[in-house]
Amino acid sequence: MDAVNRFETPTTFGLLRAEYCAGLALSAGLFLWHLGEVRWLVAVALFAYIDVIGYLPGALAHHRAGGGEIPRVYYVLYNTMHSWLTAGAVVALWAWLVRPEWALLAVPVHLCGDRGLLGNFLKPFAVAFEPEPHPAFVRLENELKPGTDVVGAREVRPDRAAT
Repeated sequence: MDAVNRFETPTTFGLLRAEYCAGLALSAGLFLWHLGEVRWLVAVALFAYIDVIGYLPGALAHHRAGGGEIPRVYYVLYNTMHSWLTAGAVVALWAWLVRPEWALLAVPVHLCGDRGLLGNFLKPFAVAFEPEPHPAFVRLENELKPGTDVVGAREVRPDRAAT
């Protein structure tokens, strides 16, 4: 929401996801427009490497741990592989060392799809690897619902509430 309050309400989260859906539409549209020029093996590999390295190891560890805590390295792998910085470096290096090509659009299609369609962003250490409601966020979300008596970080006393 801002630089101090790093959380999203359902509405702001929905708007953020909508922005990524627009990026997905643009990336997928360009990909489809140039479908005949796409090298499919490259496109599939570029789409898949993100989850093969960044998601699958953590998901397996999470399931093996029965939903309990897993080592932080899995979060680091996920966040590194799902970062636009890493994606940009991979795309730039591929374009420089191999060649610029339409198959590179598989990378923004993957990241925009994750964020826009699935709502998956980077993973903080303090939450489960696989999404599940955290009690603190449930409480916060309830406090942020319209009509609550909370303003900023302090409660508003009824005698001082604005009319």
